[in-house]
Amino acid sequence: MKKLSIWIVLGLLIGSAGCSGKEREEESSGKLPILGHSYINEFEMEGKMVKDTIYHKIADFSFINQEGQAISNSDVAGKVYVADFFFTTCPTICPTMKAQMLRVYEEFKDYPNFQILSHTIDPIHDTQEVLKEYAGRIGVENASTWHFLTGDQEKIFEIGQTSYLTTAMEDQNEPGGYLHSGAFILIDQQGRIRGLYDGTKEDQVNRLMKDIPKLLQ
Repeated sequence: MKKLSIWIVLGLLIGSAGCSGKEREEESSGKLPILGHSYINEFEMEGKMVKDTIYHKIADFSFINQEGQAISNSDVAGKVYVADFFFTTCPTICPTMKAQMLRVYEEFKDYPNFQILSHTIDPIHDTQEVLKEYAGRIGVENASTWHFLTGDQEKIFEIGQTSYLTTAMEDQNEPGGYLHSGAFILIDQQGRIRGLYDGTKEDQVNRLMKDIPKLLQ
């Protein structure tokens, strides 16, 4: 029941993001929708009432990458990036996810305004040294493009579930002891979610790779 309720809530959060006529119009015109909850902020300026839409954004964060460098939201400000959640000893979907993310990395690694943030949900095991060895093993040479992040576990869980709107949690009933989704989350230069893709499916990653240039341009 716990797992079911989580997936229902996440489905409602993500599903609600694509329900407006404006977002359907954006998709049909080739633009990417802005996902997550939003609200209208109304205020007075120069004697006139002004309405401003406030969109869901990724909260402030600071984690350590495979090189021991602190990576925060300021490091990706003004850049397009893809985020996901994994752990190096994952026996299920992580190897497929990383094989698919490698395709994204190879395609966009030379773009200075593009990054990948892969958050481990098992930071006790996945230290900076373990992540560096893992990155090298799967063929990631450019740490300035693809950051494998570790840090406080509760903060990683929190940012996964509340900011990236994905599943990231401990669950001893799951293989490896953790429950996480295979989502690749596309984030724009302003920290807003612009796409969610199943990182275990080649066709969805193909769509992600077609969407990234829409933001980079």
